[in-house]
Amino acid sequence: MIERAIKLHISDKFGKGKAILLFGPRQTGKTTLLHQILDEKQDVMWLNGDEADVQHLFENASSTRLKSVFGESKTIIIDEAQRIVNIGLKLKLITDQLKDIQLIATGSSAFELANRTQEPLTGRKWEYFLYPLSFGEMVVHHGLLQEKRMIPQRLVYGCYPEIVNNPGKEKEILKQITDSFLYKDILMIEGLKKPAKLISLLQALAFQTGNEVSYNELGRTTGLDNQTVERYIDLLEKTYVIFRVGALSRNLRKELKRGRKIYFYDNGVRNAIIVQFSPIELRPDRGTLWENYLMAERRKYIEYKGMWVNSYFWRTQDQQEIDYIEEHDGSFLAWEFKWNPEARARLSKTFENAYPNSVFKLITPLNIEDFLTDSNS
Repeated sequence: MIERAIKLHISDKFGKGKAILLFGPRQTGKTTLLHQILDEKQDVMWLNGDEADVQHLFENASSTRLKSVFGESKTIIIDEAQRIVNIGLKLKLITDQLKDIQLIATGSSAFELANRTQEPLTGRKWEYFLYPLSFGEMVVHHGLLQEKRMIPQRLVYGCYPEIVNNPGKEKEILKQITDSFLYKDILMIEGLKKPAKLISLLQALAFQTGNEVSYNELGRTTGLDNQTVERYIDLLEKTYVIFRVGALSRNLRKELKRGRKIYFYDNGVRNAIIVQFSPIELRPDRGTLWENYLMAERRKYIEYKGMWVNSYFWRTQDQQEIDYIEEHDGSFLAWEFKWNPEARARLSKTFENAYPNSVFKLITPLNIEDFLTDSNS
């Protein structure tokens, strides 16, 4: 069993008077993690938001009715809570009125997608994210050397727990996972009228991973207007399929002002969308896969470490660029990603002059631990 990185963080928040919200894609182990945490606790009630009777339970629910339903249970878990209409209001009601209950809710999409009226749990929640298995978690599980040997596998099939635990069945499992993403969570969301167009957009994003994307170009490719492209991308981000990284622009006239790159949370999902599972040695897109993997893994690392950083890429109109930049309290760390372990790279003089005292490092498979574990500087 692989110990998940945020288990202790969540356990520490029990009984502190706030709701615990656990977000992340389906099948990343949210329910399994909570079972591990609550294994020895008594008086726990589990409710599944995917079930119609549970959704009905929360319709026009009052605190008196919910107290009757919960009975003697002191810990209430609502799995897939985003499936319950106006879930934010219901969570607020429980947290405010039933103060002896520890409320936990999981979601495979942002709760506002289910809310017809916005009512955030401001000051009433602890919020966590659970991603596919991270490089750091796997290093703890079976060692740095073994995980570095597995990088070619991770670049093609990703890091979902079921993928990691069932070698040889990766394609079958990824089909199930992507079907869950595309149909259960996304295409069933109210108001989505053009599922074929959404799938075309996902495929276009998969082919443009790591490149600067243009909503105009995506619209022409998919037959969608710009407003719909932006809405669908926002939807994909709120269902934890993709994430966006913006361009750094502070000092230079030629810096891109509104650029954006889009990455997938998991390489396996990206490859399943375009049905490409060739070994990494045969892939013309191996540089893209390496960049997407590092960006997703760094996002996990930042989240699990509770770091506060701003994330960017950098490019100028004359095509000078840096793959990834973080801003820590006004100082900049810059990285270039190369799959070839013998590659060389240096910090752009233009960037160095504009952002003095920046720290630059090249990341290859040989020194990945410098970027994704506590050995990084």
